[in-house]
Amino acid sequence: MKTSDMSLFERYLTVWVGLCIVAGILLGKIAPQFAATLDGMSLDVNGAPVVSIPIAVCLFFMMYPIMVKIDFDNVVKAGKSGRPVWLTLILNWGIKPFTMYALSFLFLGILFKSFIGVEATDIVKMPFGLDLPVGAFHGAGVVVLQDGVKMLEIPLWRSYLAGCILLGIAPCTAMVLVWGYLARGNDGLTLVMVAINSLTMLLLYGILGGFLLGVGRLPVPWEALLLSIGAYVALPLIAGYLSRKLILATRGEQWFKEKFLHLLTPVTIVALLITLVLLFSFKGEVILANPLTILWIAVPLFIQTVFIFGLGYGAAKLLGLSYENAAPSAMIGASNHFEVAIATSVMLFGLSSGAALATVVGVLIEVPVMLMLVRICQKTQNWFD
Repeated sequence: MKTSDMSLFERYLTVWVGLCIVAGILLGKIAPQFAATLDGMSLDVNGAPVVSIPIAVCLFFMMYPIMVKIDFDNVVKAGKSGRPVWLTLILNWGIKPFTMYALSFLFLGILFKSFIGVEATDIVKMPFGLDLPVGAFHGAGVVVLQDGVKMLEIPLWRSYLAGCILLGIAPCTAMVLVWGYLARGNDGLTLVMVAINSLTMLLLYGILGGFLLGVGRLPVPWEALLLSIGAYVALPLIAGYLSRKLILATRGEQWFKEKFLHLLTPVTIVALLITLVLLFSFKGEVILANPLTILWIAVPLFIQTVFIFGLGYGAAKLLGLSYENAAPSAMIGASNHFEVAIATSVMLFGLSSGAALATVVGVLIEVPVMLMLVRICQKTQNWFD
């Protein structure tokens, strides 16, 4: 796509994103009560905020313009494209969780361990169903009494590692529709892969999490997963499908394409920018309080994102996929479903844990890095001609 073909929003999107991140952090600093009130408007599961209502509203308007453009007859055809779907599944579930573990362990447990603090510890929730006496050891932790409640004291770097693992086993669902849309990918195929990925998360999230975390069996957060997928994917999908059918039946295809879609053009980008302001107003205080910690955690997350994207994009080229299928196939694995990762980390380890902080860093780097990858896709379309 040429620069001249891009809208003003798309052409300077990186600038807008940077300004919105700054604006969000300032809003959280200047009006912390306002940010806290908005952040408290959520649907909770086991005390963990799973679906933020303000974010869900923004995501609806982010996703709806994409969903309504999709010709759902083509979705069925796209679902029969076996190679991109299998490529996505192998990347997401056969490679990504394990490379995330390896990279996070290398950087947090070895290279950056002295910066984090060799003796630094974190107090986290006891694993579900575990009742051990104070002083007992469990894995790398020891049971301690914190304000009359039994908690587990573990090395701080391991807590960060746990958060990175939760990001690694939560590949993107809803947001990849935005990245695929910006990269001019195949929206129908992207939607199919989002649906398959969402169902696979329900099956494998708990199994892989329990295996990689090493804290015993990880209870599958079924309610969190279903609520998140329903709010962030199903609602805009249903609204887009029904409204498209209604408009085509009542106003015709010409009016739909020339009038209705024209009005929706900037909606996705504006909703994305408002979402960023809200996210960083909620988490800005945490980021400002831990600037160097954010850096240590961000390094393996950044390398992981770029590596998985490069692996998927290169494999798509070798498999002979078209650009429209290659771009979303690579990006769905590179991106993370940070909403589920944050909710799970809070449920398992606690709101103030290092694991929860690591998942917040996932939010911090998600949009800038994915926009960088979108730019790479746009500039390399000719590779697939």
